[in-house]
Amino acid sequence: MEKDPGPMEMRFAELIWENEPIQSGALVALAAERLGWKKSTTYTMLRRLCERGIFQNENAVVSARLTREQYAARQSEDFVASTFHGSLPRFVAAFTSRNRLSEKDIDELQRLIDESRRNAH
Repeated sequence: MEKDPGPMEMRFAELIWENEPIQSGALVALAAERLGWKKSTTYTMLRRLCERGIFQNENAVVSARLTREQYAARQSEDFVASTFHGSLPRFVAAFTSRNRLSEKDIDELQRLIDESRRNAH
């Protein structure tokens, strides 16, 4: 599994998601203004995020290959896979051993389970 983006890369990713599609030159200016980055730093970070398949830079236009939600889902799947051997029930058991679920949480989880059952048939 590839190393997760660090906090600065994630701030940069958020900047891209908020402004995409964006010309790469405009992104350099925005990163300088908001993050205090030089052009080389911006392009290095952009290259890393493109290599991870999160963004693309085509014809000097930067856009997302994954939405924030898709990225979060991928990170969650990777976490469950690496930490709980891919077992969602083990993850939920670990989570609920230290965190009490509200009735609203339980109802939402039940709705997701029911929806998954319907889609499996």
